[in-house]
Amino acid sequence: MAYSRLPKTNAKLGRVTGALALTCLVATAAACGGTQAASPASTSPSETATTGTTAHSAQVAQTAPGETSGHSGSPSASPSPTGTPGFTSQVSGVTRDEVKYSWRPGCPVGLDDLRKVTLTYWGFDDKPHTGELVVNKAVTKDIETIFKRLYDWRFPIAQMKSVDAYKGSDFDSIEVNNTSAFNCRPATGSSKWSMHAYGRAIDINPRENPYVSADGSVAHTNARRFVKRPLNEPGVINPGDRVVRAFESLGWEWGGYWSSIKDYQHFSKGGG
Repeated sequence: MAYSRLPKTNAKLGRVTGALALTCLVATAAACGGTQAASPASTSPSETATTGTTAHSAQVAQTAPGETSGHSGSPSASPSPTGTPGFTSQVSGVTRDEVKYSWRPGCPVGLDDLRKVTLTYWGFDDKPHTGELVVNKAVTKDIETIFKRLYDWRFPIAQMKSVDAYKGSDFDSIEVNNTSAFNCRPATGSSKWSMHAYGRAIDINPRENPYVSADGSVAHTNARRFVKRPLNEPGVINPGDRVVRAFESLGWEWGGYWSSIKDYQHFSKGGG
């Protein structure tokens, strides 16, 4: 009897053992599935870095320097891709008091024909500055276009003030390396009006770009070392360079191409 019941016991034990094994297998699978389900909820280091970078980029985009600078609302304002303040310019009328030394009755242009262009320029200190040029109203767009290019190129300019800051003295303005435009005066060595008297001429960095007489002399001692061309120095204008081409593209001529004398600082439109 004992032998006849043994197979049933073994069979029952086999079924129990199989059930236990199946239970173990299901439990193990459930545990792995739980780990997989929890994985998306965790954040990997690479995902954290990406999220942080995106937030930082958004903040930079909102506060990037150069989006608004200089004269707020100026139609000529332009952001600079380098992160520096962008070029700005503003054109306004000229009052009698602003040109009390450089303009007088009998000048070839009236006050109504003059405009003040307030603009940013790049300095020799590698920083942006604000200056002003008094010019004929007919050339204000040219001035804004050209000086924006100079600013974008970071072409250095020493300073930029109306010649009235020096009581209308062209010599004193040049002596301190001042870039200027309008001045009701005759052309150098002539009784005829200079193009400066029409507001259609500009002198840029007169120390680095001197007026050189036919005999090779200069009136300002601080300009002597800048007489020869070409010359690879900051603020210097050379034949055929991009500064000359920028002016020429808008119909201006350069005094550096004159035959006898050389006026490297001088650009004019409509005459010498």
